[in-house]
Amino acid sequence: MTKQISTLLVANRGEIACRVMRTARAMGIRTVAVYSDADAEAPHVQMADDAVRIGPAPVNESYLQIETIIAAAKETGADAIHPGYGFLSENAAFSQACAAADIIFVGPPEQAIDVMGDKARSKRAMIAAGVPCVPGYQDDDQSDATLIAEAKTIGVPLMVKAAAGGGGRGMRLVHDQADVANAIKLARSEAENAFGNGELILEKAIIKPRHVELQVFADSHGNTIHLGERDCSVQRRHQKVIEEAPCPVMTPELRVEMGAAAVEAARAVDYRGAGTVEFLLDPSGEFYFLEMNTRLQVEHPVTEEITGLDLVALQLKVAQGDSLGLAQEDVTLTGHAMEVRLYAEDPADDFLPSTGHVDLWHPSDIARVDDGIATGGEVSPFYDSMVAKIITHGATREDARRKMVRALAETALFGPKTNRDFLIDALGKPDFCSGQATTAFIAENYGEGGVDLGAHDFGTFAVAAALQHKLRQQAAHDLALNVNPEMLDWSTTGSLHSVMQYEGLAAACGGDGLIHLHVEAPERYRVEAGENRAQVELLELGDTTARLRVDGHGTTAIYHSHHRDLHVALPTRSVSVTDQTGLSAMEDAGGGGTVVAPMHGLLLEILVESGATVSKGDKLAVLEAMKMQHEILAEIDGVVETIAASAGNQIAADDLILEITPNAEEEEA
Repeated sequence: MTKQISTLLVANRGEIACRVMRTARAMGIRTVAVYSDADAEAPHVQMADDAVRIGPAPVNESYLQIETIIAAAKETGADAIHPGYGFLSENAAFSQACAAADIIFVGPPEQAIDVMGDKARSKRAMIAAGVPCVPGYQDDDQSDATLIAEAKTIGVPLMVKAAAGGGGRGMRLVHDQADVANAIKLARSEAENAFGNGELILEKAIIKPRHVELQVFADSHGNTIHLGERDCSVQRRHQKVIEEAPCPVMTPELRVEMGAAAVEAARAVDYRGAGTVEFLLDPSGEFYFLEMNTRLQVEHPVTEEITGLDLVALQLKVAQGDSLGLAQEDVTLTGHAMEVRLYAEDPADDFLPSTGHVDLWHPSDIARVDDGIATGGEVSPFYDSMVAKIITHGATREDARRKMVRALAETALFGPKTNRDFLIDALGKPDFCSGQATTAFIAENYGEGGVDLGAHDFGTFAVAAALQHKLRQQAAHDLALNVNPEMLDWSTTGSLHSVMQYEGLAAACGGDGLIHLHVEAPERYRVEAGENRAQVELLELGDTTARLRVDGHGTTAIYHSHHRDLHVALPTRSVSVTDQTGLSAMEDAGGGGTVVAPMHGLLLEILVESGATVSKGDKLAVLEAMKMQHEILAEIDGVVETIAASAGNQIAADDLILEITPNAEEEEA
């Protein structure tokens, strides 16, 4: 029995809400957005035909409010709800609430969500269905003593994982049995905060596997098929960064075998709609069930690119009760596709999330870009740090990779820090280029913690200086009367000379941090700093882009200027500079003894008391931001003198948490 969808409420935000609405609109379906106070002016709200406020910014008061969202659907006449991914997309109670309200839930049945949303139950179900699984513990006894004992039986390396949820939250890799108890505590706490469920499972860690997942689809007429695989091996903290389809090492025989296992997994829980069965593929070709995501995946566009199918359209079709209209033999895979996730985060600072005003969002026009941000908007601290996805397709894997590098070169997000430069660098690593990247790729190529991409080339600063000179000159000309623009950069007294002072220049290129810019001809400059020299010619200047020639070589730049600040994105590196000429030196605001919040978030715990003696590396506090928990460590030895913050409260970036008086030897040093 079919029930046509006329109005679709999208119970999500950001890029996935926009993505779903685009397909719904193309199908002639009216769309309804829901939004929190933080998203009142967000792109998904602007795109929808109607929109309903559902609460304050925190997710527990807005996007996770089932009754409020159901009420919004009734108020706007929505006969279906698409949950996107995250939030309520894998919440069986939400599916049940939709059914009770006679609203179509665009997703699988409640039972499938319930089983597959629990890693322990799903693993038991897959073992019963004969799907290969990783050895581990997934039983009901959740006492710390039992988990610690089972961890000893399984051995290290070991994964401690939240039974509910996903996205890398509530997950810890343990290499030493002595660390098991702390890993259980952290994983349980993170799982309870993220998913409201602290149940854990333990699994033997498969070292250096590939993360390969199969896209499955099932309808209510007994048809279940797969749409090929995706390789999602390039991950950071168990969150995917680069995805591609097909998998570089897949063989036709292995695809048939994994595809059959994925279809069997879906059938075992009477699945319906779009789902993803995830496997770990070890170097020997053995594969093991990891989990099933009972929703549309973030990386679904790469499957769309190689199959030519619109997965959201298929979801809506199946949700209405229609047949898939596809048999397994109808699915063909053409070419190769890649997707990168653009995160608002600082790779140099251990990938800490970055928030704030979007000064400029400049996406490439040669790739598919699924985004949910706009110039003038905000990247909020309340939600996930992924702000956009960039997708390319080519006849071969190398075609798709080269196109992705070019697309990223033509992309810039100024305001919050991003992983754009890191992505460009990662796409050029030899093991990625050769298709040999495993889940160990980032650790092997960049180590643990922050990523150091090396010092900026002096040419980057020279471009910034030339642009800043020209933009100031234009601003002055706009305020002047009767000055012929052709006279700019000309002087009767000889060569014009400007001096700028950039913080970070001395560390990157040597010298005293001063840049000397000499005008040799209109829009042609000689730029010097210490022993560094560069010739910069400005060929064309647009509102946000510029074409230049640096030391005889052409390049392009995306830029945004505001007062003394200038953001510049060149094809491989980005830089933000502030001209400090004439400004007094900034005093150090804190030093190692002043412990401040590295980002906006919820201060979950303060682990020390006033008067406590601490050593460098001791855990001081736990901060939750963008759904992840971050441990704040002492940078020095000393005594805790002041505790300025309180656990359980939201704090802003750079807010004081506590102060440590350093030991005498620290002060002398």
